[in-house]
Amino acid sequence: MKAQIIRSFGTPSVFQLEEIAKPETVPGYVLIQVKATSVNPIDLKIRSGAVSGIAPAFPAILHGDVAGIVEEVGEGVTGFKRGDEVFGCAGGFKGTGGALAEYMLADARLIAHKPKNITMEEAAALPLVAITAWEALFDRGQIKAGQNVLIHAATGGVGHVAIQLAKWAGTNVFTTASSQEKLEIAKRLGADVGINYREESVQDYVQTYTNGKGFEVVFDTVGGENLDRSFEAAAMNGTVLAVAARSTHDLSPLHAKGLSLHVTFMLLKIINEEHRKHHGEILKKLARIVEEGALRPLIDPNRFTFDDVGKAHQFLESQQAMGKIVLQNAW
Repeated sequence: MKAQIIRSFGTPSVFQLEEIAKPETVPGYVLIQVKATSVNPIDLKIRSGAVSGIAPAFPAILHGDVAGIVEEVGEGVTGFKRGDEVFGCAGGFKGTGGALAEYMLADARLIAHKPKNITMEEAAALPLVAITAWEALFDRGQIKAGQNVLIHAATGGVGHVAIQLAKWAGTNVFTTASSQEKLEIAKRLGADVGINYREESVQDYVQTYTNGKGFEVVFDTVGGENLDRSFEAAAMNGTVLAVAARSTHDLSPLHAKGLSLHVTFMLLKIINEEHRKHHGEILKKLARIVEEGALRPLIDPNRFTFDDVGKAHQFLESQQAMGKIVLQNAW
């Protein structure tokens, strides 16, 4: 089969198109004919060597997000059959093969049936970011209808899904972005209030929208200094959810307000095999929400094929993308 391979860490130029052996189906796994994948920030970090501890062994096939058709079903798999359309975040990390190939061997616990009302490309945009948003908002944040929830980075991969899921759950959704264009997209996705963080300080928008009390739940999908701003925006005894917490921070605001901080790193359940079933269960719930019309992916209009993977990585690194970057398998 054809595959985009990396044999060393480095810039987007390290990808090489090669012919390699098609994976053999094993018990508990399915072989997927890959139709599409998407790029996530973690894919850039793995490619560059920034998180070498969770990278697959060389020669490596990257990318976790996949949408495709079941080609073969391994022994013991009962939930899928040949010809089923599926999606998931099923590899591209330590101990697994990735989606940048004609075929991907995937643990059946990590995938679900693709929602019927979206394309393969749309389905490939969802798994990593939607699982991340679900784990943060529901598993960790325990959000409830009627709460005021602030979500940072309205048109980011995780952010745009979190807006829709929080609205589906019945919360009052506030979100931040850097431009009016992005805030208008956020409103279309279901946000009740859009905040231009370049024009309003945290103190200003906390006063305007919460009478100075702060938000009950703050979801920081950015990290760095924005995590400090999230502490500032949270209400007394509030909850801060984070997906990027590799930086150093003053935690005294947590003490002063009695805040809870929850960090979500969805790859842990892929790398630690005994926890994989939970991802498949989340994907089933997400598929139903998509089919209800309450969740849809925001896909950047710039489209790429697997032959363009280097360009797709460069584009995500440029920070110009609006939503998810999707790659179609044209082989």
